[in-house]
Amino acid sequence: MATESLKYHQPQTHATRPRPVQASRFKIQPYRKAVQVGFLLLTLWIGLEFTLFVWQLQDGAIPTVQRPPGVEAFLPISALISLKYWLLTGIFNQVHPSAAVLLLIILVSAFFLKKGFCSWVCPVGLLSEYLARLNRMFRRGKTKRRKHATPRGLPRWADYPLRGIKYLLLAFFLWAVLVQMDVITLEKFIYSPYNRVADIKMWAFFAEPSALTLYVLGALVFLSVVVPYFWCRYLCPYGALLGAVSLVSPWQIRRNRATCTDCGKCSKVCPARIQVHTARWVASDECHACLKCVDACPVKDTLYLALPAHKAKMPRLAYAALIVLLFLLGTSAARLAGYWHNRISGEEYLRHMQQLDSPVYQHNRGEVPEYE
Repeated sequence: MATESLKYHQPQTHATRPRPVQASRFKIQPYRKAVQVGFLLLTLWIGLEFTLFVWQLQDGAIPTVQRPPGVEAFLPISALISLKYWLLTGIFNQVHPSAAVLLLIILVSAFFLKKGFCSWVCPVGLLSEYLARLNRMFRRGKTKRRKHATPRGLPRWADYPLRGIKYLLLAFFLWAVLVQMDVITLEKFIYSPYNRVADIKMWAFFAEPSALTLYVLGALVFLSVVVPYFWCRYLCPYGALLGAVSLVSPWQIRRNRATCTDCGKCSKVCPARIQVHTARWVASDECHACLKCVDACPVKDTLYLALPAHKAKMPRLAYAALIVLLFLLGTSAARLAGYWHNRISGEEYLRHMQQLDSPVYQHNRGEVPEYE
């Protein structure tokens, strides 16, 4: 056993290492950027369309602009509540159905495609990448002798405890919804006036931010430049949920130790700072399947996305196609089943908008007021 352990940890020598076969020059990163930009443009279009919808309500008119159901992607708490209510009662409520549909799609993607949502779909993930580039540019200017500079994170003694913050936030939300709320409480929240206009309240949070909101957002942007991926790595509870699910995914980044040259290029490009070149497979909740490590590997058939025992390797283009198809097919199925558009009419939205300052549209630590 000791000998086997020693063999595992010792790198191969030049005498025993097989002659490497050069990997293909194909890179998936341009395709990933195209997918990211595509989802970003879709998000901006949804935001613009919903803004026009709300503006018409504010003008006292029944909207002629159709409300985009995709806006409910920004209502993860309502989605979680809806999913629990559906599992307990069998009723898929029509207040914010697309929120629950999108959460289901994203959870399925985390199981089959790891945290690909974070690095292929999420606009915040794309923003974080560009903020990390600012960090890299700054460091490159400070270290002129180095041709390349990778984003530098916090030291390990600070990194590990801070990474736990997002899990504490996730635990709080899961405890509040999955443990504290019974069927009656769930139903009361779902059909409350507050939840019926949760999308409008979410819009107001971003479109009409308070001074405190601006300070917090500004601080997060600054911290994401100083410490790359600060929000994603330390604070995002959504990412924590997907990371936990991705750990049980049968698909993992796997390393062929027989052909690996221990060059370390895969670890150098990893935005999650994972030591890929020392792992048999990447069993980390921080891996979001950007596939930069696979692109960086100079040896053919050495690093790839595969099932256990290195079976059924998934080509990088197939991964890109699957993550796009999952969202296209999932949302299309929801449309056909009637679980995409909500059942709140323009007249009802207008009535809610006119009374938005009423106490029944507020909440106190997650509890909504009594209503008729």
